[in-house]
Amino acid sequence: MLKNKSFLFLLTVITSIFFVTACSSGENSNKNSWKAIKERGKIVVGTSGTLYPTSYHEQDSDELTGFEVEILKELAKRLDVEIEFKEMGFDGLLTSINSGVIDLAANDIEITDERKKKVTFSDPYKYSYGTAIVRKDDLSGIKSLEDLKGKKSAGAATSIYMDISREYGAEEVIYENATNEVYLRDVAVGRTDVILNDYYLQTLALAAFPDLNITIHPDIRYSPSEMAIVVKKDNNELLGKINEVLKEMNEDGTITELSKTFFNGADVSVKQDLDFQ
Repeated sequence: MLKNKSFLFLLTVITSIFFVTACSSGENSNKNSWKAIKERGKIVVGTSGTLYPTSYHEQDSDELTGFEVEILKELAKRLDVEIEFKEMGFDGLLTSINSGVIDLAANDIEITDERKKKVTFSDPYKYSYGTAIVRKDDLSGIKSLEDLKGKKSAGAATSIYMDISREYGAEEVIYENATNEVYLRDVAVGRTDVILNDYYLQTLALAAFPDLNITIHPDIRYSPSEMAIVVKKDNNELLGKINEVLKEMNEDGTITELSKTFFNGADVSVKQDLDFQ
């Protein structure tokens, strides 16, 4: 009889644990839904705050701005909710999406097949391609991507550009949430050799520091890319709302206008017709 009571007690405990776990899982999956966002009246977005011109702070200002930041502010306005930005390193953005810390992530995040296994992307609003910043006086001894082997490549650990560096045998130099100036000066003085990154971001970074011994490599163009907002996987209603607003913003010229404001007159919402390596 005692054994039966012990068994029933154990069964009750196991059932309770299962019930709590199931409820917790359901809560975590629903708290970032469009319904939950609308009820609380606020959408939470993860971004770095250090990536000019897509997400950054104006000098001597606490206000966050940038191409994607302003797209997201307008998105929230049209969805009739407040917006809260959480600033974090690039490598923590996708983890924070899946853990429910943030509802969306935006930080010049490229759509890739590998990332699509873990998260969902909105329709793209930026088209670009990869370039390489090197030292101006000797191009860091690099003629093509094949010459990256053994070179010190600076970047974020989980970026698509660091994946390319690894593929070609470069030595990784990982930065957490450093500003563009730190990256660029390290190449200029030889602490690192190369920065692989987005063409538009690289051109603006160079323009901001014209006295540094750096340039965009004249012969390296690769990996045409599309950037978008990141949403938790299977959060389809929220994704639909976002894509609906992005379509409106494309059609009424808002995204083009913001692009020209932050990318020195360039319209990054248009695909480029170029030859790539």
